[in-house]
Order: sequence, then C-alpha cells, then structure tokens
Amino acid sequence: MKKTLDAKLETIRACGYTPADFIIADAKDADMAMGVAAPGPDPARPGRFKTKPEYLAAMREMTASGLVDIMLMSVSSAEVLGAEGIFTDSPVTPAVRANDATDIWFARGNRYVASPSRPFSSANLQTIPETADLGLYSVTFSNDLEADYETLSAYADFRADAAHFGVRHFLEVFNPHPSLDVGLTPIELPGFINDCILRTLAGVASAEQPLFLKIAYNGPAAMEELASYDPSRLVVGILGGSKGTTRDAFELVSQAEKHGARVALFGRKINLAEHPTALVALMRRVVEGDVKPAEAVRAYHDALAKQGLASHLPLEKDLEITESVLR
Repeated sequence: MKKTLDAKLETIRACGYTPADFIIADAKDADMAMGVAAPGPDPARPGRFKTKPEYLAAMREMTASGLVDIMLMSVSSAEVLGAEGIFTDSPVTPAVRANDATDIWFARGNRYVASPSRPFSSANLQTIPETADLGLYSVTFSNDLEADYETLSAYADFRADAAHFGVRHFLEVFNPHPSLDVGLTPIELPGFINDCILRTLAGVASAEQPLFLKIAYNGPAAMEELASYDPSRLVVGILGGSKGTTRDAFELVSQAEKHGARVALFGRKINLAEHPTALVALMRRVVEGDVKPAEAVRAYHDALAKQGLASHLPLEKDLEITESVLR
C-alpha cells in the first residue's frame, strides 16, 4: 500500500498543495526523552504514570484510525509494533527517533538542559526494524562554536550512515532551551535558526536531504521566510511543544499552515489529550477550513461529553490562547 506521506510529499513538491495534503504525525517517541513519564499521567492512579503497554496501545489505536500520516516511535516500540504487522496494510508510515541528543534528556531532576546540546544516538541504524525506514534526527543550534561544530559533524556522519543503510530521514531543529544564554534576543533568534537550517542544508545533495523539517513555530514572519525560500526542495513542518490548551493546539496548526507549514508533528498535545483521535480529526478540519480554531474547541468538548469523558479544563479556560507566539 502506498503511504499517504509519500503521496502528499510528491504533491507538495510539485507545487500542487491543497490543505487536504497537510501531513500530521503522532510523536510517540517520548520514552527516549522522559522515561517513566513518557506515556503520561494515569487518571486511574493519581500521582503515577501510564505504562509502556498502555503507550503501545495508544499507538495502535491512532494507527488504526488512519488519521495520521506518520507514527513516530522509539526503536523499541517500533520493534514491537512492526512485528505485529500493524503497518503492513496501513497508509501510516512508521518512523523512529534516530538520535537522542542531550537536550532531550528529560529525566526527573535533570540539569542537562542548562548546557549546550551534545550529540548522542542510542539507536543503531543497522538494527532498526525493517518496517521503519524513516528516521527523525534532531539538532539544536546553541550559537556556541564548539557545540554547534560537534552537532553538525555528528549530523554529517548520520547522513552517511543513513544513505549506507537505506534509511530516509527528516530533520528536527529545536530552539535552544530558554535557560541557556545563547547571546540572542527573542527577536534575533528566529533569524538565527532559519539561517542555520539553510546554511546546513545548502551543501547537502538531494540523496541525503531530509524529507522535511520539524521546527518550533517562531511566528508568521519566520515561518513564511523559511517556507518560501526553496519550496520545491524544502518542506517545513512544526513541532507541538508543551501540552497547552486545546485552543493552542488548533491555533498552532491553523496559523502555521496559513504561513507555509505543510507538516505538524505533535507529541504532548496529542498524547495528553482526553480523546486523541477526536483531537486529530478536528485538527484536520481546522487545516482544511471546515471549522475555526475556537469552533473546533467547542466541537471537541461536545465529543468528550458524548463519550462520557471529563475535560481537563472547563470550556472557557480551554478556549484561551496561552502560548505567546500564537497571540
């Protein structure tokens, strides 16, 4: 079965994009960042977290829904689900996190984010499941010569290994952690990130280019600048960031798509939702212009009520935009 990801990327690169071609990924790779907390809080056991089997069950449910184009997982999760054959006759593309640099080491009580990111990979491309030929590689530019040199050297090595083992990849670019002083004002940071991305990829041949980007949404101007630079070659996507409100999730996908994003990869926004499949279904309706973000929040709460599910926030609070970049 042809995967929807491949079909949509072909259309986007041929400049035939319509909102129906927007790509959505469910990022269920948090076990490579958070450990025990990755599956999210367990409402049945206050103060405790769900288990890995429950995390895998959520991946199966979302894949079976056909609402997403990509299911991003850790190698250990992909190994289990790939062996079950759930992606064989599915339009969903399985993908694995191919590296876990130090800035995503979110163990409880950690201090790692206070230092510039250093490259590291738990995954071995030679042993990733055959069912997952797509990997996510992440980098963070810290405006520190030694740190960024090490980061880019490791990325170059990864591209060579990926080509050797026949693994495609997409590139995630994080903003540096707010606690890290990178010598840039909030106004300067988006331009620095865009320039670093384009400079990095300018010397990379098409055979080793990422399929698309996954970046933080740094506002309309920064998104338009990057997305319009080389649209036939560079497909830009957004990452979800923190959980936020349901309005934040719909506003983010709406604003980013309007200003040039063609992919959304949401982790916590989907995983911590009361009803993940209902949320993603409404995300698609928002992108395609069927409903406005505020209307989608109300529709989501109606869906929760019909399922007998309690919302984390009352409707009035869930309608608020709490992420400053979206205001």
